Amino acid sequence: MTANPPFGKADLTNCERELIHLAASIQPQGILLTLAGDDLAIVQASESCTRLVGHRPESLLGRSVSALGGDLEERVRAVLAGDITEPVTVRSLVHARGEPRWFEGILHGIDGRWVVVELEPVDPGLTTIPRTDIDGPHLRAELERAIREITAAVTIPALADATVHAFRRITGYDRLMVYRFDAEGHGKIIAEDRDPRLESLLGHQYPASDIPQRARQLYIRNRLRLLGDVHYVPALLVPRSLEGAAAGELDMSLCYLRSMSPLHLQYLKNMGVTATLVISIVNNGHLWGLIAAHHYSPRNLSLALRTGCDMLGEVVATRLAAIENYAYAHVALQVHRLEQRLVEATSTDGDWRLALFRNPWNLLRPVEATGAVLCYQGEIQTAGEVPSSPQLRALLEWLETVDHNDVFECASVARANPSLSDLTPTASGVLSVRLSSNSPDFLVWLRKEQLRNETWAGDPHKPVVSDDPLTLSPRRSFAAWTELVRDTAVPWSSAEVALARAFGTSLIEIICRVNAVRFLIADQQLSGIRASVATAKHPMLLVSPEGRLLVASEAFKTLFGPIKQVPAEVMEVLPHLDRGRHTVQMRLEMRRQNGQAIPVDVRAESVPSRTGTALGYFLLFEDRTEYEHTDSARRKLEQAFGAQARFHGDDVLSAVQASASLAAMDISDGHPNPTGAELLEEVAASTRRATELYRRMLDLAADPSTEL
Repeated sequence: MTANPPFGKADLTNCERELIHLAASIQPQGILLTLAGDDLAIVQASESCTRLVGHRPESLLGRSVSALGGDLEERVRAVLAGDITEPVTVRSLVHARGEPRWFEGILHGIDGRWVVVELEPVDPGLTTIPRTDIDGPHLRAELERAIREITAAVTIPALADATVHAFRRITGYDRLMVYRFDAEGHGKIIAEDRDPRLESLLGHQYPASDIPQRARQLYIRNRLRLLGDVHYVPALLVPRSLEGAAAGELDMSLCYLRSMSPLHLQYLKNMGVTATLVISIVNNGHLWGLIAAHHYSPRNLSLALRTGCDMLGEVVATRLAAIENYAYAHVALQVHRLEQRLVEATSTDGDWRLALFRNPWNLLRPVEATGAVLCYQGEIQTAGEVPSSPQLRALLEWLETVDHNDVFECASVARANPSLSDLTPTASGVLSVRLSSNSPDFLVWLRKEQLRNETWAGDPHKPVVSDDPLTLSPRRSFAAWTELVRDTAVPWSSAEVALARAFGTSLIEIICRVNAVRFLIADQQLSGIRASVATAKHPMLLVSPEGRLLVASEAFKTLFGPIKQVPAEVMEVLPHLDRGRHTVQMRLEMRRQNGQAIPVDVRAESVPSRTGTALGYFLLFEDRTEYEHTDSARRKLEQAFGAQARFHGDDVLSAVQASASLAAMDISDGHPNPTGAELLEEVAASTRRATELYRRMLDLAADPSTEL
């Protein structure tokens, strides 16, 4: 078992496992106190207490927090009376060197046993780093403007541009960037606003190793991190150990003053960066990217300004969720158009395979493919630029061995399977949809090789700059390093993958429908077709003209349980088809065997014979449960907005709620997806957090002299 290196003891060979949350030290522009017990006894104190409040940390241990004077104990107890599962802002008077001085900071609880208080002096005479601040009215106006600009963005590039411009205007950092992670964890700067004297980093890529996985996890938990001066001398916690703690030390995951890894500090020094501000962009529980600010001299932000930036980060995340959901809604529209063309062409040509390839452009264009291949029941049909027949067979045999449920994507077949490197000219990229669970049937889109230059911030293949393993250090050169990338196609976007999955689902449905018609028309082919129909991925029933159950798909049985006869709810649908209508769509509430109600959409079709009588009925069911959850979440969100109507008239809060309402409409009005309810709950959580952050910001932005 490989040991995890303690904080500050990692090198490039093991930095992935460095225990960065157990830093046992802080940045010296503030103080940290760990309190325990009902009397709020100080069990840990940072060395910076000596300089900032005139008490050596050892002299504070075992004493109540009231030893610091002022109203700190009163403020802490007031906060503890509420919920401290998340960090809470606090402002207090503290006797610093015998005089009452204002301090502000963050308080949070750990395991219900300890309270961690982090404070920074407001008084310029005590601050070691210049603090940037904006008066309350000006800050509110800037935030309102930023929210308008961010909410107006309808694409991710536009959102990223609006974000960097707004954050740089508000914070004044030399460089603002939006940094997006790809599927492999590599980061790319997709937007930038900078001092014109600085060299642009737009488009530069950074390898995944630059941000260890443990750091990424902390970015999700602690959404804002600020470094005031990369050259700081850490203020150690006294004592380092914390009796009773899981790791024997204070878990500093949520501490905003927590020291940063020496490797990360060296990394910033190598870049020439002195101060940073990083805000996480979290989308659907995953770290989508970062809003990163660089400054080339020491820089600190007031807690009010910092809190406003944190709130603005939540607005960005909310808008991102809406934009991405809109993209999926657009995918659904494209799939519907493809399906309509295919249904119409099938009725004309009589064979869905011929219809699918009759107009290759309609098949290739939606996913920007250069070629397409259909392998169905041992037959192969192609469109566009494709490899030779033997090469296609080899590709399909490989796809059959790849472990995936329905969709497989790959931008470099040659890297994934070197034996297929000769496919690179026409099939470097592959996007495949499995059409059957029991046979090698695939619809495959292809992309040919595209030579391209990738620009990295320094050579990603040479991160180590010393031959001595004791002095391993991050790379020191961040000059643009360009490499020519071969054997790869343009990667498939998430929207294209979603489109392929959705179209594959529709195609399976069409295949199922065609086979069902054949089942009713050709009784002699019943045994061969039954397996395909019964194993369909969609809940489906075939019913005789007399209402006798012919086939229930496994998906139907999975949803409702085994049945021996047509459910009574379905029998009520069939008379509608006997009134001259060949197709009917209805919404039903059906019940499982345990009595649980399931809302479903049902599409029923009457299959006519040559004489006009019905050969039988074909019914497809769609589970509406996720749709109902999404609708319920939307109603709860609307009720929450209604409950906050008392803030009417506050432009910033109105802008926050307008942004969230727009996001909710985009999510709920778009094509529903299984994560719709979660997305709406995430919008609600972000809005609540943004509102709370705004309240704190208003409190913090108030003139402290009036309180004093």
